[in-house]
Amino acid sequence: MSLLQSLEGKNKNNSVAPMEEEKASSSVSDVGAWAMNVISSVGLIMANKQLMSPSGYSFGFATSLTGFHFAVTALVGLISNATGFSTSKHVPLWELLWFSVVANMSITGMNFSLMLNSVGFYQISKLSMIPVVCVLEWLLHSKQYSKEVKSAVVVVVLGVGVCTVTDVNINAKGFVCACVAVLSTSVQQIAIGSLQKKYSINSFELLSKTAPMQAISLLLLGPFVDYCLNGHSITKYSFSSGAILFILLSCTLAVFCNVSQYLCIGRFSAVSFQVLGHMKTVAVLTLGWLLFDSELTLKNILGMTMAVIGMVVYSWAVEVGKAKSKLANAKLSLTEEEIRLLKEGVENMPVKDVEIGAVKT
Repeated sequence: MSLLQSLEGKNKNNSVAPMEEEKASSSVSDVGAWAMNVISSVGLIMANKQLMSPSGYSFGFATSLTGFHFAVTALVGLISNATGFSTSKHVPLWELLWFSVVANMSITGMNFSLMLNSVGFYQISKLSMIPVVCVLEWLLHSKQYSKEVKSAVVVVVLGVGVCTVTDVNINAKGFVCACVAVLSTSVQQIAIGSLQKKYSINSFELLSKTAPMQAISLLLLGPFVDYCLNGHSITKYSFSSGAILFILLSCTLAVFCNVSQYLCIGRFSAVSFQVLGHMKTVAVLTLGWLLFDSELTLKNILGMTMAVIGMVVYSWAVEVGKAKSKLANAKLSLTEEEIRLLKEGVENMPVKDVEIGAVKT
């Protein structure tokens, strides 16, 4: 057996088991993060539907409610840091400021887009985030996408479009608000992953840093934005015990939703978060049919089936891309190792003179 084969066999035996354990642990963490995001997001939508609908508690102050969400999230982060459960790492103030501005533009833009546009165009604008994120990641980070990933994205977008888009009416103000919402949301989601890598900070630590600024700004500006949206003041709303209970439930679910969003984007990517995030759309439509007697047509079912197939294909394409990348890196690393071992072998090997049969050292 050659020196190279011996070393390769030993390295394989020593490294395969830990690598398999690490891969299994990472897969469990990925599934857990995604499950937490889907469950908390769908639960949040259902709770907000009951809180805001006329048949529920008619709490039509979405921006202020988001301010409550971030206030509770900031409080949880403060308690976590004070008890030593998490650590507070330094992130420059200007990074936190511009991120908070972009995030708040996303929230406000989405609310105005929903108010000024038809539901159909609002859904189209949300679907356009996937290609916008792809283009921005290509421009900012030179990220490339395989044909399989691009095809899966198209299938997901078409599937969700079929089951959600109905009437499409466009107006100038609504179009501008939709563009601002889509661009700011896409930048925010890319920035979540970039900031985590740049400052070696985990998802919860980053959220703890940004939540207080977003909470303060949204609680100050939220009532004015909501007044522009529905013509009612939150100060005149009659808070019943049921409404308070659902606001607390909404805030609790929002903490898990915010944490899992940052966690998922940090572990995957903004594109993966957008694509697989449409699983929540499918879940919301299904639960709306089961719990709220919403209509579920053949078109909805076909669209949801199409979207799920696209998500499965996307997940497969991403895993194939990762496997190819790891294989390419492994080949490169193996080649370098072979060269090093060969050099060492040549230098230490005795040289045999073929003509006279003598060994020269």
